[in-house]
Amino acid sequence: MEVSLSSYSSNTEPRIYKVAGPVVIVENLNGRMYDVVLVGHNKLMGEVIEIEGNKSIVQVYEDTELIKPDDPVENTGTPLSVELGPGLLASIYDGIQRPLPLIAEESSFIRRGVTIPALSREKKWTFVATKEVGDTVKGGDAIGYVDETANFRHHILVPPYTKGTIRDIASGEFTVTDTVCTLEDGTSLTLMQRWPVKKHRPFYDKRWPDTVLVTGQRILDTLFPLAKGGTAAIPGPFGSGKTITQQQLAKWADADVIVYIGCGERGNEMTDVLVEFPELVDPKSGSPLMDRTVLIANTSNMPVAAREASVYTGITIAEYFRDMGYDVALMADSTSRWAEAMREISSRLEELPGEEGYPAYLASRLAEFYERAGRIETLSGGEGSVTVIGAVSPQGGDFSEPVTQNTLRVTKTFWALDAKLANRRHFPAINWLKSYSLYQDQVTPTLERSYPGWVANMKRLMELLSREDELSEIVQLVGSDALPEDQQMTLEIARMVREYFLQQDAFHDVDTFCPLEKQYMMVNLLLSFSDNAYRAIELNKHVDEILDLPSRPMIARMKYERDYKAYSKKVSTQIEKDFNELFGGEKE
Repeated sequence: MEVSLSSYSSNTEPRIYKVAGPVVIVENLNGRMYDVVLVGHNKLMGEVIEIEGNKSIVQVYEDTELIKPDDPVENTGTPLSVELGPGLLASIYDGIQRPLPLIAEESSFIRRGVTIPALSREKKWTFVATKEVGDTVKGGDAIGYVDETANFRHHILVPPYTKGTIRDIASGEFTVTDTVCTLEDGTSLTLMQRWPVKKHRPFYDKRWPDTVLVTGQRILDTLFPLAKGGTAAIPGPFGSGKTITQQQLAKWADADVIVYIGCGERGNEMTDVLVEFPELVDPKSGSPLMDRTVLIANTSNMPVAAREASVYTGITIAEYFRDMGYDVALMADSTSRWAEAMREISSRLEELPGEEGYPAYLASRLAEFYERAGRIETLSGGEGSVTVIGAVSPQGGDFSEPVTQNTLRVTKTFWALDAKLANRRHFPAINWLKSYSLYQDQVTPTLERSYPGWVANMKRLMELLSREDELSEIVQLVGSDALPEDQQMTLEIARMVREYFLQQDAFHDVDTFCPLEKQYMMVNLLLSFSDNAYRAIELNKHVDEILDLPSRPMIARMKYERDYKAYSKKVSTQIEKDFNELFGGEKE
């Protein structure tokens, strides 16, 4: 439908002039950019995204069916904001922070215009004050805490840009809207604060991300590590494992809080998260994983405008926990659907399209989102981080399309999923030849201190895999039997690296998570076997003899062993024994 701003109405009351899908044109609104407005008789939530003369263009976060010209419009005068306070954890929201479980109690579907507070107004929390009357506080300082779950302490922060001397403060039972602290100037502080989703929460300084975010996924931690406070992209075609990879990261990443955003993916994928997470045990605390997780579900059958808002809602919640001094990991699945929502809104506005119909500002919006990641010094002098991991869904796995390319420009870790690996049931289906991490130099000094030789081992693995790729082209032409013995051995060692180390079973209770120490031991065993194998080749031993050694299948079983330290010693001893027997004194 054409969106035109040329007509003029003398009506002085705010009224809808025209409806164009998720976009409506409003006359005489007298609002500002990004003001939230309530559209129609059902008071559907929308946001002003453009103003021209007496006309305002509003993107509506709900279905605009039955909305018609001359319907009333109400301007709230405030930007789209989220409620931040106790009760966020273990919650499930839609893209504009409406609590889905409470909506489900009323109806199986989200009723148009429904408004339910994001944080319960009835539940009372036990607030413990850590400041006293007469103390001077400023934005970002904690005035007390609430034990939100059995293992999570929710610090109650002074809102940014607020400062003063405490006139009154008390511990006790409070709802999120009750005043717990009053400053000398009369400012009241509650357990809850509101923050505009499109505005960065302030911090004192941004720090160099030099600590690895341990994921427990071997191919990521060893070959392509991600730093806490860093950014990563997981592009891949349909069925290659984007969602399962992000779910694995949400389950096992070394973060205090997980924010999982389902922005436009199919409902069944979000259902997997909703069903699994409450049943999963957090390895850190032994409590349900949901106790430190916030889920934002805005699936493909929900309004597209709310899909765009869901990303901003999620990153604002992540920044709030970061300001408490926590490490937060945010999963966005997938940013391609978010970009498609922007494309649809842009087309309704008749904006000049960019490549493949996406808006010309696609790159800046993506950069704006990923820029909110980082390891920071908080306003109170602490340290926190937000790590952003975004899945990208290029059609047919074409990484040259605009969303993937613009994401690559702003993210420093690239985990490229490969449909061929997925078809061979090699998971995680991350292509080791296309992936990279620009955090290698930053995080490896820390790893080297704990695990000497980590960098050298990683480089040797990559050399083996690269050499295998070169030889595979020759094998396709002449067959592996035509290769010299040392090159045949290279192919076999590389296959061991792929199958014994890079391949990981997300559904196995032991193999689903691999600690850094275990990864280090596994690589050492593989390289020990490799070094001895090449010496054996030099002594004219045959490849088949080497592959038949008992230590080889023992290396394969290493990833399934719970007591990996004892098993590693056992395998190491067996490797030494096997090759001593094979050399028969010739080694010296």
